[in-house]
Parts: sequence; C-alpha cells; structure tokens
Amino acid sequence: MTIDLKSLSRKELEKMSRDIDKALDRLKKQDMKKAKEAAAKAAAAHGFSLSELVGGTAGPKAARKAKTKSVMKYANPADPSQQWTGKGRQPNWYKAAIEAGKSPESMAI
Repeated sequence: MTIDLKSLSRKELEKMSRDIDKALDRLKKQDMKKAKEAAAKAAAAHGFSLSELVGGTAGPKAARKAKTKSVMKYANPADPSQQWTGKGRQPNWYKAAIEAGKSPESMAI
C-alpha cells in the first residue's frame, strides 16, 4: 500500500500522524502484554512467580531504593513523644531547651 503524501493536505497528514501514534501505542501494549506473559511462563518453569523475580512490581519504580527511616536521637524532656533525629532543622523545643541551658546529651534517647 503506497500513499502519495505530497497530495495530502496538512490536516490529512496530521490526522494520519495521530492515527499512526495510536496504532503504535496499541501495538506496544500488545507486545508488552506478550512479553510479560512469556516472562511469567519462564519464571513458572523455574518454580518462581514473576513478582518474586522482579520484587513485586516491574518498571523503573521497582529499581528505586526504598528510603530508610532515621533513628531518633533526642526527645523533648517536657513531652517525650516529640523526638528529633539530630538531622535537618532543629525543632523549637530543642532550641528552647539548649537556650535554657540543657545539654544535648541530657535530651539524648
């Protein structure tokens, strides 16, 4: 099938371009589905599920490292539920305690 692109108007070419993009997206989704099915089949042949091999999710998000929580180092003597890791901006209760003459060691957890 040959199409004479020179004989088409701008509007016709833009519509054709959109149609081509939609068709390519549809084919990409179909190919991705087939690839996932093949990968799941290969994993099952070795006694694993696909999610076990890829860590639950596939894609760039799965490759990101999970953040670890910092350990709390200081607690407010007046309210022990208020804690601080010692990193970042000092909380107001910490600043006030230091100004009042308390040492950081006295607030250490």
